[in-house]
Amino acid sequence: MDIKTASSLHRLRLVSAPEAVSFILLLICSVLKRTTDFDAVSVMGMIHGVLFIIYVLFWLDAWNRTKWDVKTAALYFVLSVLPFGGFVAERKLKRAADDEVIASRARREGTVSA
Repeated sequence: MDIKTASSLHRLRLVSAPEAVSFILLLICSVLKRTTDFDAVSVMGMIHGVLFIIYVLFWLDAWNRTKWDVKTAALYFVLSVLPFGGFVAERKLKRAADDEVIASRARREGTVSA
């Protein structure tokens, strides 16, 4: 994996958790708006919208660089629209990055010829 691919996956991983938190906070603000006088939906909606757009841009960049198949790319996109999906995406991306580091070290040491 080259440095540009690794950095695109790292950026996607970094934005996935904040995007998930903003989505959950937006849902909470929506409930509070309808049950109390508290109205922060417009602020949280804007924050979540910006984070979602950033996630989609980073997702497109990662898809382009990693050459994911359609199933994998669709999975990461669907995870972005589920309330806790960003946390799952972050965990999967971290696991993939860790596996790549282990494989790279094994290739460098000559343990594996992959």
